[in-house]
Amino acid sequence: MKHINKIEHLGIAVNDIDKANSLYEKLLGVPPYKQEIVESESVITSFFAVGENKIELLASTQEDGPIGKFIAKKGEGIHHIAFDVDNIEQELARLEKEGFQLINKTPKKGADNKLVAFIHPKSTNGVLIELCQEINS
Repeated sequence: MKHINKIEHLGIAVNDIDKANSLYEKLLGVPPYKQEIVESESVITSFFAVGENKIELLASTQEDGPIGKFIAKKGEGIHHIAFDVDNIEQELARLEKEGFQLINKTPKKGADNKLVAFIHPKSTNGVLIELCQEINS
């Protein structure tokens, strides 16, 4: 039985969303297709499509927000790997049963029309994992 469909995106923490957008637009040759604020996470995001893959830039809207704290501790760089799943609730239950430490036991609305939940890096060799499921309208 397939649990993970694909890598949905790579999340990159940045200090300045406008500077990072300009940099990644030059690097990738395309502008971001979407920018939005996720109030619950105190973050502004920009998404770039690269073939079938996506890059999400994340900048904190508050110093004490999750991204602000991450950058203060580790600096700019890769923040998380997100995986696309068909049923996020089932995956969370399966992963918890497998011994993974969940940050979110229930999914919440995230950026880019997704339900999201995070797996703690302590249980994934230091990598923050995000599960994403498309929200059906």
